[in-house]
Amino acid sequence: MEKMNRFETVTEYNIFNNHETLHPLVSIIDFSKADPRRLIKTYFGFYLVLLKDVNCGDLRYGKNTYDYQEGTLIFIAPGQILDMKPSVELYQPKGHGVIFHPDLIAGTSLGRHIDKYSFFSYKTNEALHISERERQMIMDSFGKIEYELEHAVDKHSKELISSNIELLLKYCERFYDRQFITRDNVNKGILERFEQLLNSYYSTDNPQKFGLPSVAYFADELNLSANYFGDLMKKETGKSAKEYIQIKIIEIAKNKIFDENRTVSEIAHELGFKYSQHFNRMFKNETGYTPNEYRNLN
Repeated sequence: MEKMNRFETVTEYNIFNNHETLHPLVSIIDFSKADPRRLIKTYFGFYLVLLKDVNCGDLRYGKNTYDYQEGTLIFIAPGQILDMKPSVELYQPKGHGVIFHPDLIAGTSLGRHIDKYSFFSYKTNEALHISERERQMIMDSFGKIEYELEHAVDKHSKELISSNIELLLKYCERFYDRQFITRDNVNKGILERFEQLLNSYYSTDNPQKFGLPSVAYFADELNLSANYFGDLMKKETGKSAKEYIQIKIIEIAKNKIFDENRTVSEIAHELGFKYSQHFNRMFKNETGYTPNEYRNLN
């Protein structure tokens, strides 16, 4: 069996990185204090926002590889496994990070809204690349959290720590918005490929074989996580990926409906709907007419 590091608690990760545990549920890590190490697959039982200051080889999440650069932020959620290309060579980790256990944010504003930070489910090849100014803002956020950890625990501690982590994530959300904009040419290429894939799907018998195409299907074909693909679509088109797919399906349906030799049920099946009622409902939601009403307009 392949060897893997497994970290369930903040304390375990602190020990691994030669760090004192100031709080059992949260820590700011300075990786330069850690001993030299070899790359190895690693499981995390907590959230981690990692700012790498050294290029130390290939890091994979699932089947995807990303050779991260200096000044890159990576986001890890509980239960994720990072697969690092095995190496016999030692390297000295550098950089900083905040780790926090889900128990820390239970009952807080951050705990109620953590799911909105979809970048925790991005693939590693969708990491956040930051400018020097943005890096300083990240380091300032780390510093504020560390200040609270070094302060004597009082009734304000949990709220202030979780609020500062939430502020950090809000900045990261802003920086990702900036990255979507600055990578406009790359994004347009992704949208063009998506359009081609969508057209290709409906030029074959895939709808009859596999049903309606999903967001996850296209994201996988584009080598993107479903969350990153969805966020990209929303920012580029103003519509979710699911909405965009539905609009395309209705466009195809409109052309088919005017063929009076086919019933609405037959058209629904050709488009990948398991039940024609679902097709009728989607069509009316998009056009204001049922398929038969639309057919009788002309």
